[in-house]
Amino acid sequence: MSAPEFVLLVLAGVGAGLTGSIAGLASLVSYPALLATGLSPLSANVTNTVALVLNSVGSVSASRPELTGQRPRLVRLGVAAMLGGVVGAVLLLLTPADAFERLVPFLIAAASLAILVQRSPRELAAEGAGPPHRDHWGLTLGTFLVAIYGGYFGAAAGVLMLAMYLLVLGEGVPRGNALKNLVLGLANLVAALGYAFLADVAWLAALPLALGFFVGGRLGPRVVR
Repeated sequence: MSAPEFVLLVLAGVGAGLTGSIAGLASLVSYPALLATGLSPLSANVTNTVALVLNSVGSVSASRPELTGQRPRLVRLGVAAMLGGVVGAVLLLLTPADAFERLVPFLIAAASLAILVQRSPRELAAEGAGPPHRDHWGLTLGTFLVAIYGGYFGAAAGVLMLAMYLLVLGEGVPRGNALKNLVLGLANLVAALGYAFLADVAWLAALPLALGFFVGGRLGPRVVR
């Protein structure tokens, strides 16, 4: 890897980590950067998922105040997310590389559309404002389904998960965002473990991207506050 590519991935990681920890847009920044370094679509996808783990580490470590009091919900949603991440990773590992390459443009288009039609987090939080007792098992199922997508490809998975939590839980943006970062991070973690052993991870690209992800992830919660 050349020095310019290394710098590109670090900067892309910072930008992706910042936007990812704030609004769930990380992969729409980092995935094209990986493609720009010459990786195949499938290798870029699994490399991105592995590097994303550091985004979650950074954002969660900076969000401990917002996670206070959410332990019961975190356990249930976290288990659902990990199961979904496993399913998504298995589906990706079973997808032929050429089929995935043909599918990528549609996945990116769908993710872009989800972002375009999505309202701002503060608008969603205002609509969902109310007592937090509305947490129910439908939210667990929704988390599982979004985590499947997150483990498979992931672009805009954070957008979907954040919107769901803000509308259903009646929490403010900082607490809903912190919950999203941890839960989606667990889905990415289990998927990344599978990819690390069973997929073509470009480690020389994953390391600078992960470094940038960590820095951006640390900064994101501060911006949300």
